Amino acid sequence: MVTVRGSLVRATLAAVLLLVPLTSLPEAAAESRAASEPSATPAPVLPAEDWTPPLSTRGRWIVDADGDRFRLRSGNWHGASGTWNGSGDAEDDANHHAGENSGRMPLGLDRAPMAEIIAGFREIGINSIRLPFSNEMVHDSRPVTDDSVAANPALRGKTPLQVYDVVVRELTAAGLAVILNNHTNTTRWCCGVDGNERWNASRSTAVWEDDWLFMARRYKGNPRVVGADLYNEVRRSVWDDPNWGLGDDHDWFAASQRVGDRILTEANPNLLIVVEGINWTGIPVDGFPHERPTLEPARRLSHTLVDSGKLVYSAHFYDYTGPNHTGATGTGETSDPRYRDLSPSELVAVLDRQAFFVSAEQDQHFTAPVWISEFGVGGRAETGQKPRAWFENFVDQLIRTDADFAYWPLVGRHDNRQGNGWALLHWDAAGHRMGLYDGDDWRAAAWTRLIEADGRTGRVAPAPEWSMLSPDHGDFVQSRRMRALPDWDSGARKSVCPDGQRLIGLAHTGNRGLCSDVTAGALWAPAGGHEVVVDERHVRPGGDWASGYTKLQCADGQFLIGYSVRGAAVSAALCATAPAGRLGTGGRTVWFDRGDNRGPAAKGGDFAYGRYKGQCADDEYAAGIAYTGRVGSSRTPDALYCRKLG
Repeated sequence: MVTVRGSLVRATLAAVLLLVPLTSLPEAAAESRAASEPSATPAPVLPAEDWTPPLSTRGRWIVDADGDRFRLRSGNWHGASGTWNGSGDAEDDANHHAGENSGRMPLGLDRAPMAEIIAGFREIGINSIRLPFSNEMVHDSRPVTDDSVAANPALRGKTPLQVYDVVVRELTAAGLAVILNNHTNTTRWCCGVDGNERWNASRSTAVWEDDWLFMARRYKGNPRVVGADLYNEVRRSVWDDPNWGLGDDHDWFAASQRVGDRILTEANPNLLIVVEGINWTGIPVDGFPHERPTLEPARRLSHTLVDSGKLVYSAHFYDYTGPNHTGATGTGETSDPRYRDLSPSELVAVLDRQAFFVSAEQDQHFTAPVWISEFGVGGRAETGQKPRAWFENFVDQLIRTDADFAYWPLVGRHDNRQGNGWALLHWDAAGHRMGLYDGDDWRAAAWTRLIEADGRTGRVAPAPEWSMLSPDHGDFVQSRRMRALPDWDSGARKSVCPDGQRLIGLAHTGNRGLCSDVTAGALWAPAGGHEVVVDERHVRPGGDWASGYTKLQCADGQFLIGYSVRGAAVSAALCATAPAGRLGTGGRTVWFDRGDNRGPAAKGGDFAYGRYKGQCADDEYAAGIAYTGRVGSSRTPDALYCRKLG
């Protein structure tokens, strides 16, 4: 959750200036609770959701195993990632965010039986849970205290990870989908300058990856554990910004790309891989560059996982933050507008630019579902007109875009109906629940509107895949078949389309490529081989399609699936064999050495921003790459040989 509120700003300014069933409550207690609560507004009654795991994606939609749309109507059950503020006795509730001590596990297990909490989720229309954890929790061998599981005595003596196991089991047994969320490195409250700024802020990248493989394998046998949310709110530390594509230790694009592929290939191929945008870069002081990039970098550089149909992008929005505002008050507060300061039309424009374009723009290399995995607002105690209006407007945006979402948070504490009012469900020390539909929570109407909103349902037809290849800093081999084979061009940077896709576009400089399965679907014959082409052996006499240029051409019956480069220069073409009759032989030359040449209605988007690009038509396949070794040339691609599909 975004809770900078000055901490990131103060730390940054300082640096700058200084250079096994679980127990249920007895019936009598439930009756007592009901008598103590105000008259309730009825909760919406939603039919039980019937869905078949695992989940995957088709274009901008998440679908189940039957191809039916599965909208993530989610909430965050936080606590296992930590609630301690980072100073003082960690056992003292006063030193925890909003006085809510989770005991290193999902919040509320000291106050209500797990079965009751989960029933509350179903009651308010939730079908999925984002379940945060910390890397420290994975390794924490200290048992939780008896007091912290007072309402769930079966959990006594368990470690936080063992409690997390039970929570996952019970959530999924109730039919809910679970998305594992690596929220923090250390088990403390997020999100300022707190040692949790990046995936490798307090742990090495290697340990972070190992922890993810451990968690993905741990729940592999539970098909309703459907996703891996790789890291929460990647942001600036005191000295350093994260980036998207620079290839260094702070490169969130590269780190998320690598661990996502490792999860799918080494741990659990059924999981959705959730990648959140960058939450903050720059010094939050007027006059210094600073912003909330969110998902904007994906427009120019998007992920291509080794398995198509597994990528989900994610973003967070709160009223008190803004596109250039951390959310701080007082020291370090800038003059930038917060989201709540924007008019409804301005808000929509900003939200679309920062995140919603990913799902709104179809047939792009970045097209994917967008999961707003955190949004929320104060409840009963929030009387401000701007926060309330923002929440209504943001709910309108979620409905308008038919977006997947996850409210923050689901569970909180109350004392005589007072306390941290952000949660939708609260329990007091005696186990009395204060719920969203008790009749005095202004958010209830908007929430009902969101949960009951009409949206896409039923079967979603498979959509063409468009994938970017970016061997910017190393190999970018996204084919499982090629990964299983020996190195086919040692010392070069290799780039290969995911299995089922073909190379359809190339950049003149910058080494970027575009893959797709448009029109033809998968072309590589199951028993067909591949060939590495480094010369003109397959150019027929009289078939010189790029006179004076070196041509790396596939044999008849083959198509391009990849290429390799040494520096900027083309090194080899990688050709795969198609089943007989799938490929035509007549071809044309597409030059792109002096300007773009992608056709009048090219799909896939700008896969090499600022570079000249060439692209075959949707009903063509690429069968060759031409370049020149003339003096002054860098041997970069100059032309594609495009042939008609059979």
